[in-house]
Amino acid sequence: MIKLWREGRSRVLVLRRKLSILLLLCLSAICGLVIYFHGKTVSYFLRPIWDTPPKPFQVIPHYYAENISLARLCELHGWSLRKNPRRVFDAVMFSNEIDLLEIRLQELMPYVTKFVVLESNTTFTGQPKPLIYQNHEQRFSFVRDKVVYSFLPGQTVTPKDPFVNEGRQRRAMDHGLHAAGVADGDLVIMADVDEIPSAHTIRLLQSCDGFPSIMHLQLRNYLYSYEFHVDFNSWRSAVYIFDSNVTSYQHGRVTDKILADAGWHCSFCFRYISDFIFKMQAYSHSDRVRYSSYLDPVRIQDIICHGRDLFEMLPEEFSFRELIGKMGSVASSFSGVYLPAYLVENPQKFPFLLPGNCTREVEV
Repeated sequence: MIKLWREGRSRVLVLRRKLSILLLLCLSAICGLVIYFHGKTVSYFLRPIWDTPPKPFQVIPHYYAENISLARLCELHGWSLRKNPRRVFDAVMFSNEIDLLEIRLQELMPYVTKFVVLESNTTFTGQPKPLIYQNHEQRFSFVRDKVVYSFLPGQTVTPKDPFVNEGRQRRAMDHGLHAAGVADGDLVIMADVDEIPSAHTIRLLQSCDGFPSIMHLQLRNYLYSYEFHVDFNSWRSAVYIFDSNVTSYQHGRVTDKILADAGWHCSFCFRYISDFIFKMQAYSHSDRVRYSSYLDPVRIQDIICHGRDLFEMLPEEFSFRELIGKMGSVASSFSGVYLPAYLVENPQKFPFLLPGNCTREVEV
């Protein structure tokens, strides 16, 4: 009897081991599938565990109200009024953000000496693209005398990493700035087309002395239009007091100093669905298009109207509190206060950028 009991117990233990191994293999397979299909989602959700937050910015308070003199505004910031305003150079790489480029030029035109616009016939991912600025040059005739346009031929051999092409274009901006006549002491704005400093910010900086020679601009961060206000965490745009010995075109973090509430960043703010599809495949993060269904126009239109993420990604946050707080759709804002002046003056021209107009136009 004891022998039979021991044999039975042994069989049960063997069976349990086999079931445990089988269960472990099943769990491993499931985990593998989850990581394969949702790897970035899992990674982003666990970011507070595996990643370290960047060093906090030293935020410089920003004061502005209508009808306050420049001397008083400089004084409020702890700066001093210049005898003569600085020259200002605005340097941007242009892809297909034609509406935002027009709004940018109109916003900054009174204070900018030269706009340096660089365009290539390929995207960062190596796709051919038309020279949209050249083909629509008449649209920008109001600022023709201030634009220094540069064409950068695309590379015939596309690198695997799209940031290589992006870096190549950014380096070419240095030549564009020199061609525009930039000199030591001039104020240079380095930002993408959709990162628009406010006019009063640039007027302040060209008129005052005493602020840091390199300073990021904190921008109000919007998605798809000025209806979906995400946060105040856009920081990549920057202003430089040009120094020919050290200044080069950048779009990363270059200082800890940042001027608060200095303009607007409107990401994926396009008139046509085709522009969304183009950018999704063209910019440096095109690897986020994991499935062809992401490019479905009906899906994109639905996402725009509900303020959801085009790539179904989680927010890039460094604490679970902030991550969970930003999950889901971006809330609609019905405020048209403190937006680029040209946009507010021409609502019939840019209805898709204003609250309550999420449906995109049919391209003709």
